[in-house]
Amino acid sequence: MFEGVDLDVPAGGLLAVHGPAGSGRTSLLLALAGRMRLSGGAVRVGGYVLPAEGRRVRAAVAVARAAPAVALEGRLRVQEVMAERRLTGAGVTERRIREALETVGIGPRGTELVEDLDPVEALLLATALALAERPGALVVDDVDDGLPPEAHGRVWQALDQARNSGPGCTVLAGCLRTPPPISGLVTLSLPRRSRDRLPARTAAAREDNDT
Repeated sequence: MFEGVDLDVPAGGLLAVHGPAGSGRTSLLLALAGRMRLSGGAVRVGGYVLPAEGRRVRAAVAVARAAPAVALEGRLRVQEVMAERRLTGAGVTERRIREALETVGIGPRGTELVEDLDPVEALLLATALALAERPGALVVDDVDDGLPPEAHGRVWQALDQARNSGPGCTVLAGCLRTPPPISGLVTLSLPRRSRDRLPARTAAAREDNDT
């Protein structure tokens, strides 16, 4: 499906993969995160090559949201998903989570259920929790799903802030619609396809040094 596609996203860059449901957008993002098997060829992510160094890629790339494979549990409270991330995320502390929330510009109440958050806060909470792991790259899918048009700018601004946080984090985002113009944004448009095959040749999330 993606044969012949070449992506070159610099460290600290922002990639937007946009296309309708069935275009293979989520599959591509999960492949770049080392969480979906390639049908052939190789992918270079940071200083590592897939599939040979999949374990290292998975350690370097955090997935904030890629439903249904990765999503926050809606029945939990915000404080519970934060506590869970402190237990499961490498190096994640309360301070890191607080800093990540400030980076994306939200301050959800700890007692609120995740499923009761508005779509923007739910997306940015998932983004902040993954960002608190301080990954080399961050995957966020469906960034505009269920959002009113007036909210798109806020979300993309938050993702732009995320890539500029700390030492810099490459952000790989999936969306249904064409993203707004952002300096340095790399875009890939995918048409609807009947079959999902992973990319044979893709270079993404390039970094000068190993993550």
